[in-house]
Amino acid sequence: MEGLKSPLQPPTYGNLITILSIDGGGIRGTIPGTILEFVESELQKLDGKDARLADYFDVIAGTSTGGLVTAMLTAPNEKNRPLFAAKDAANHPSLDALLSDICIGTSVAPTYLPAHYFETQDPTGKVRKFNLIDGGVAANNPTLIAIAEVTKQIIRESPDFFPIKPIDYGRFLVISLGTGSSKPEEKYEADEGATWGVLRWLTSDGSTPLVNVFTQASADMVDFHLSVVFKALKSEERYLRIQDDTLTGAVSSVDIATKENLQDLVKVGEGLLRKLVSRVNMETCKVEPAGHETNEEALIRFAKMLSMEKRIRDARSPSGVAKPN
Repeated sequence: MEGLKSPLQPPTYGNLITILSIDGGGIRGTIPGTILEFVESELQKLDGKDARLADYFDVIAGTSTGGLVTAMLTAPNEKNRPLFAAKDAANHPSLDALLSDICIGTSVAPTYLPAHYFETQDPTGKVRKFNLIDGGVAANNPTLIAIAEVTKQIIRESPDFFPIKPIDYGRFLVISLGTGSSKPEEKYEADEGATWGVLRWLTSDGSTPLVNVFTQASADMVDFHLSVVFKALKSEERYLRIQDDTLTGAVSSVDIATKENLQDLVKVGEGLLRKLVSRVNMETCKVEPAGHETNEEALIRFAKMLSMEKRIRDARSPSGVAKPN
């Protein structure tokens, strides 16, 4: 069939606000990368070989290695097809930084890489200084940040977004991809941590316990919060969190970049597609399989929703080219 070559029209012409979020996790970013490859292939089955992930999401957010993946998904290609309009940067000139600075800033993990400094300058000559470390320290799962950015645009009455009330948050379509974590029995025990001093909290058996605890805890809390919200709004079918918390050995590390480990991480991602969709149990706060749908089946369903949303927007927009089925 003919591919959809038009850029994604703004949400004001559609029914949903679409968000893709990618966690931080060092070399484990290969896991969501494998899943994204599958999603894009499904979109191409629906809309032609030219379909790209960036053409279906209003916001793509990434932290650390997820930020690097985000940059690769959204940067213009060799045909110089812009994925964001110049007016979007003009709204916030002090945030109009080099892509290289943004990529470095989001991925300089403490104890691994040095902090990053850069400046921006707006048309009036005002300088804004940035002193950055890895975004995972504050928001390893950036899904809430992405939703907050959309909400800010709505509050500012951006013409690109339709007005929403709190109960309308069910109109978000969210795919949130984790980079994996160690299986429960390999996590830290209280008796073990009670004997640690400052140095052991910073480094232990080749890992960084303090950093791991901060990043994983914040990511889990975001998932818990969103699971509660989407369940309360009876919109669970539009929120998908894919995460593997059973990693062991080298694949659980954030910095083992051998060819063998990279291949193993791809296998983890492929295996994760075949696993059942998991959701947070509101009583135990643990992530458990929910229903009989696999992650692969869920992503196929999401790809169909994304394709339909794009077609609806194209049909309603004065500059659109496609009509909904």
